[in-house]
Amino acid sequence: MEPLGLLATGASFAAFRGLHWGLQLLPTPKPAARDRWKWRNICVSLVHSLLTGTGALLGLSLYPRMVADPIRGHPPGALVLVAVSVGYFLADGADILRNQTLRQAWDLLCHHLVVVSCLSTAILSGHYVGFSVVSLLLELNSACLHLRKLLLLSRQVPSLAFSMASWATLATLVFFRLVPLGWMSLWLARQHREVPPALVVLGGVGLSTVGIMSIVLGVRILVSDVLKSRPHLPVSGHKKIPGMGACCDGERVAREVSAFSMRD
Repeated sequence: MEPLGLLATGASFAAFRGLHWGLQLLPTPKPAARDRWKWRNICVSLVHSLLTGTGALLGLSLYPRMVADPIRGHPPGALVLVAVSVGYFLADGADILRNQTLRQAWDLLCHHLVVVSCLSTAILSGHYVGFSVVSLLLELNSACLHLRKLLLLSRQVPSLAFSMASWATLATLVFFRLVPLGWMSLWLARQHREVPPALVVLGGVGLSTVGIMSIVLGVRILVSDVLKSRPHLPVSGHKKIPGMGACCDGERVAREVSAFSMRD
């Protein structure tokens, strides 16, 4: 058991719960007034994704041994980064339970439970920290997803900012979600004899599930934001409101893939 990891997890939980509370004191954009809680929740998720995703990319660049030896090779700061992410998911789970019913958010809570279970293995054992840091690269894509959702909530569709966020989401989905997932799956398959069977099963199921959902997510965003956003000929007898179709499709996608904030 790593005391540093447990301490960092507790501090992260308190910090993100404080951020949830602090955002209640700030004004919400008028277009998102009906979804104030969702706006605050996504803002906190964006902070987490930027912090951990950037930290993971920087850490792997400065300490490539975490890739060469994902089980034991890691600096102390990497363990803290993983603990920060665990603290966030616990804080976000508490926020969800406070503002939504289990029926509304059971899928997202299940996602958080799986993530916390996997990352906590690194904190409690002090091993697999490098593997966990690689998984945090997914948060770079999650940051783009959160930004896209905030633009949807603020009714910034269509706009240049939303188009850029959509393309950034698709690009980072490939490079910072599918590529790391593929590497982790390949590593787990090759090293399955050195990893406890329970962790192999947990990791395999988690990676398969996230991989499939990532592909579905990419296809839905591509259809919603790129293909359906192309101009269509107006239908006689109906007045088309510019951007309304893309906005509604985008909101539908945001709901359907809510478990992917990787939230990530």
